[in-house]
Amino acid sequence: QVQLVESGGGLVQAGGSLRLSCAASGRTFSNYAMAWFRQAPGKEREFVATITSSGGSTYYADSVKGRFTISRDNNAKNTVYLQMNSLKPEDSAVYYCAAGLALYKYAFWGQGTQVTVSS
Repeated sequence: QVQLVESGGGLVQAGGSLRLSCAASGRTFSNYAMAWFRQAPGKEREFVATITSSGGSTYYADSVKGRFTISRDNNAKNTVYLQMNSLKPEDSAVYYCAAGLALYKYAFWGQGTQVTVSS
């Protein structure tokens, strides 16, 4: 099992920035690809960004490309981050962290953190 705990959500004005964190425990963090998803009210959960186990490659949804950056610390912190810049009201959602032994095959999920962007 991998336990994931997100933090860093909150209320921000349009154009502002937030950094989300997801702390992992329970297994060897560096073995897992990590990802961020989000779900807005009344909508399906959607992919935001992912990073390979080594951190060498990242992939983004078109809607966040150029504004969001995913990164990870495979050393003492065992944490994945999502730096979100130039936020828009449509970025408002609950953001979830996920982990898997392969890209796009995520078996473990966090509880989510709320991000609200006001116009």
